[in-house]
Amino acid sequence: METYDVIVIGLGGMGSAAAHHLAARGRRVLGLERFGPAHDQGASHGGSRITRQTYFEDPAYVPLLLRSYELWAALERDSGRDLMDLCGGIMIGSPDSLTVAGSRRSSEQWGLPHEMLDAAEIRRRFPNLRPQPHEVGLYERKAGLVRPEETVRANLDRASALGASLRFEEPVTEWTSSSSAVQVRTARGTYSAGALVICPGPWAPSLLADLGIPFSVERQVQFFFQPVGGVSAYLPDRQPIFIWEGPPETQVYGFPALDGPSGGVKVAFFRGGEVTTPETIDRSIRPDEIAAVAAHLADRVPGVAGTYLRGKTCMYTNTLDTHFVIGRHPGHANVTVACGFSGHGFKFVPVVGEILADLALTGATRHPLGLFDPRRFSDAHP
Repeated sequence: METYDVIVIGLGGMGSAAAHHLAARGRRVLGLERFGPAHDQGASHGGSRITRQTYFEDPAYVPLLLRSYELWAALERDSGRDLMDLCGGIMIGSPDSLTVAGSRRSSEQWGLPHEMLDAAEIRRRFPNLRPQPHEVGLYERKAGLVRPEETVRANLDRASALGASLRFEEPVTEWTSSSSAVQVRTARGTYSAGALVICPGPWAPSLLADLGIPFSVERQVQFFFQPVGGVSAYLPDRQPIFIWEGPPETQVYGFPALDGPSGGVKVAFFRGGEVTTPETIDRSIRPDEIAAVAAHLADRVPGVAGTYLRGKTCMYTNTLDTHFVIGRHPGHANVTVACGFSGHGFKFVPVVGEILADLALTGATRHPLGLFDPRRFSDAHP
């Protein structure tokens, strides 16, 4: 039986970062992934993910974001890859919407640079956007995007260069733990380690069923359009990322054109997708879905949904409160879990990797994790 210091199950965004950080600390690491490297079957793909610091979900995320930005810069430097583009970002909605009011609350609590823009100023500065007179926007210059596939590849490359053993197309069938060790079984063999890190993405309901957390896996669609008149008006130096709330509780988001005319502009709804499983997800993109997002954008970003180019499905693994699950497994002291990222986790990939390495090796971390306690859904949790 092969023996390691730490085994990491799942090498998507979080798992690849964990493997990298553990290997950087000189540990013998085994990483196991059911698909190939930087695959498109889970949640770490699609060419781009939004990053921002003015976090409307909860101000408690901000310290993690500040550290994540530092680690993105380090990963870019160490890997030589282009991973982040801080093209700016604007959060639009009514003044009391979660998107605007929540972003403003985080900005003010943590002293984050931002600007509040009325509808006329949004239209003047960003001519592609057409807010209604009652809508406002919070503009954050340090917002932008990160590239998920390139980030996963960068972490995998760094982990491998630092000595980690990474095995692909090798799904885990079972894991067990005792007071002194963990064992992981796959179709190819059984492996042992002192600690286990599980980053299962949408496979959390099966691999972490004993957590007792009611995860819900949701099918999401990312749409790519060729704007009317081409992409020149949507290049990153002219078009920020946007998150737009309206009508209430409906959010749509979009990116600048990243990869020239053939790449188009990516847009999507945030949440509201169909409940699914990794085994049953519908990977096709339906005409009614394309029509729905185009209609929603028609009076907000006129012309962006000119010609439909392609679509891509991914999966959100949601918790009841939409906050993450990060921590030691309550029933297994040598098992650390990271899951339930609820559609807004990728921007935290570098810092989550650091946290998982801390927890796997010492059982503690300097980063605040109270919001993410795996025990919070238990009746016995205080």
